[in-house]
Amino acid sequence: MLLFAFAFAVMADPVSSVAYAIEAALRALHGDLELLLPTMGLVVAIVVVVIVNYHQLVARYPQGGGAAAATGEAFGEGAAFVPIGALVVDFVLTIAISSAAGASALIAFVPALAPWRVVLALLLVLVVAGGTWFGHLGRTVFAVMTVLFIALTVVILVSALFVTPHPTGPSSTDPGHSPLLAVALAFPVAMALATGIEAPSSAIAQLGQLDDPGRRRFGRATLWLTLAVVGTLTLGLTAQAVRLGIGVPHENSTQIAELARAAASGPVFAMFQLATALLLLSAASSSFQAGPGLFKALARRTHSDGTKTGILPAWLGHTNAHHTPYWAVAVFALAAGAVTAAAGGRDQELVLFYAASVFVSFFAGLVAMARFSVQDHRPGFLAINIVGAAAVGFTLVVNLTRGDPVISIGAALAIAAALYRMWVRSGRPRGIRNVAAEAEAELPDE
Repeated sequence: MLLFAFAFAVMADPVSSVAYAIEAALRALHGDLELLLPTMGLVVAIVVVVIVNYHQLVARYPQGGGAAAATGEAFGEGAAFVPIGALVVDFVLTIAISSAAGASALIAFVPALAPWRVVLALLLVLVVAGGTWFGHLGRTVFAVMTVLFIALTVVILVSALFVTPHPTGPSSTDPGHSPLLAVALAFPVAMALATGIEAPSSAIAQLGQLDDPGRRRFGRATLWLTLAVVGTLTLGLTAQAVRLGIGVPHENSTQIAELARAAASGPVFAMFQLATALLLLSAASSSFQAGPGLFKALARRTHSDGTKTGILPAWLGHTNAHHTPYWAVAVFALAAGAVTAAAGGRDQELVLFYAASVFVSFFAGLVAMARFSVQDHRPGFLAINIVGAAAVGFTLVVNLTRGDPVISIGAALAIAAALYRMWVRSGRPRGIRNVAAEAEAELPDE
């Protein structure tokens, strides 16, 4: 039961990405359905490469910490701020894109809500922020929402097998480039599927009732279970969308909604859209816990022995009875709300920004693991690390050629630089590389 609650709650983010990542790839391909399956196949292949590397990372840091712990140990504690800055941006974008996609799921079922898209998306941000008042009590709910979505997606996929293709939405046979180049340019957009891979490596810090080998097993099991679920759903939904001819949806719908509408009856379609919206809100809620938790761990505080730690203002660490840092939640709500409003409440406007920022954290972590492999004289692991870093680096480079992702990557680096300056002014307190693990674990009240 503990593994169920942990694994399916943690994988809410990558599973929910299925709701918009496939459509994002199709749009990047200019509606070319023939290239959609190869593109998503490449996405899943890169997810496999990253998970293989994180399997190694979890083994090295069974107490949590992820890329921040690895980067800080490999290159000095100050370097840990690079993945930390990327994670801050990732949490904000997860909240924004999940809320916007949740609004899109509801609008696809009730088109009359379309004029209120921005208001609806912002309302969802506030609803999820309010729900964080009760702390970690919703973790099992996240797991249930994830399982419900998976079950209904399986129903949709099976039902689609018996449906006669009736193409809907515009499609094309001209992706704008040669097939190979078109796929190379399109797949980074759909790499939102990889955004939750970092979570198990840090979230295992929550499992204080387990010893290091137990946390290691849970972290690794969650990584591979996530791959199995996300990979199967992604490739299954992509294959059925191609077979049924589900092209680029109209502005008040989504590709996954049109697929469900074509494959299932009214009640099943309604349940699927509701489950999609709830799963997306679960993903937003997980970031509303992780992001403010990170600020809480970085906030200045005085320990029982009189020592002082932290670099951010102390008020960001103030908590209620449920250990929720309410001011930090407010900061993330304002940031996510601003991003959501700037995107007009449309998830497809945010996908490219979202897919880029977290890869900064991946790249830092994998380069750090490569350094450890060199130090430990483990050529097999080094080869794995180099392949992973090369795949992640290539994804970052292709994203940068599109121009817009520079904003999210620049924001991540700017946050990292600001935190680094605060750290230097605070006397370079030790323990920064463990802050991601501390953010997941319960910290005692000041």
